[in-house]
Amino acid sequence: MAAHLAALAYLRHDGPADEHAALYASLFGFLEDRSVKVRASMAYGLLHAREAPRPIMLALLHDSAVIARAVLQYSPVLVDADILPLIPGFDEAMLLCAAQRALVSQRFAAALIGRGMWAVTIKLLRRGEVAIGSEMLRHLAREQGGDAEIRGALLKRADLPADARLTLVRMAAAALRGARVVAGAIAPERLERLLRDATDTALTGIGEREAAGDGSTYAAGLVSGDAVNTRVLLHAMVNGHVLFFAACCSELAEMPEGKVLTILESGSRAALNALFARCGLAEGVRNLLARLIGHARSVDLADDIAARHYVVTALTEELIGEHEGDIPDDLAEAFAYLCEQNVLLARRAARGVMSTFAGEASTALTIDVEERLALPAA
Repeated sequence: MAAHLAALAYLRHDGPADEHAALYASLFGFLEDRSVKVRASMAYGLLHAREAPRPIMLALLHDSAVIARAVLQYSPVLVDADILPLIPGFDEAMLLCAAQRALVSQRFAAALIGRGMWAVTIKLLRRGEVAIGSEMLRHLAREQGGDAEIRGALLKRADLPADARLTLVRMAAAALRGARVVAGAIAPERLERLLRDATDTALTGIGEREAAGDGSTYAAGLVSGDAVNTRVLLHAMVNGHVLFFAACCSELAEMPEGKVLTILESGSRAALNALFARCGLAEGVRNLLARLIGHARSVDLADDIAARHYVVTALTEELIGEHEGDIPDDLAEAFAYLCEQNVLLARRAARGVMSTFAGEASTALTIDVEERLALPAA
């Protein structure tokens, strides 16, 4: 109790300097006490104070575990330079306390995560206000993204780089593909179609958000990694992810993105074909994309599932009619994609129609309870 009172008296003292010096000396006296309870009582008094003497707090940081953990977690007097050299020797309990400090710098977080302890990594990832470097997040996505909780914590972070987010989406799809409960409930072919469509949607959706933001190199990375193909371009347009589509075309054609957007918004059929030719697309694919863009200019593909279904159906029927059912090789991938989307979109559109119908029907069949009770008895 005396040690605690001495700590409070030191913090609140506003008298002569010699009295303050005497209180300071008394704290060192309590620091030498053999009793852990005495030192803990003093530490409790100084724990949250910015005016606590640094030498005392540094000494308490090396005290018994119960004191050191509290000082490490709560003392605002300690700075990164005081703690960073000690991190390699900390056990998990001390690392968790360090991860819960009020202010955790990017360098401090990297040092803690570098110890490779799962609980510490999760604790820091779930603190959205803690800055974690992009390279560290990418490393965690690559090396530990197979763990469902790590993956979930990473995906919730707003600062997760786009390429790392896509990596985690692909890992999640692989985990679902390998889950016995999923594989046992859905036929293999349908499951593969669903996961492929979901992954494509994530890829283009992430790209759309990035293209609408700070103009990151997400699309450039996909193009350099040969991840942009006919299917991806079609999926971007069918889902209304026009900015991402434009970013991909800009990279493929080596043209300014603004010029590409202008062509997509108002360019002639010849201008669209010239753009897609610079992108290295086959003639059949160029014509198909030009038709798709023509439809996209008049309907809302981003939010209207019925419009998507209509456009995909129209394109599919046009291809079958033009080629009399004998789809050429350069359009085989595109045709397979459109057929697959036709089924998926038809199901989604049907669900929307049926839910609307059910809502209207339930309203029409509502029984007036008061009127029913007023009927004469039989």
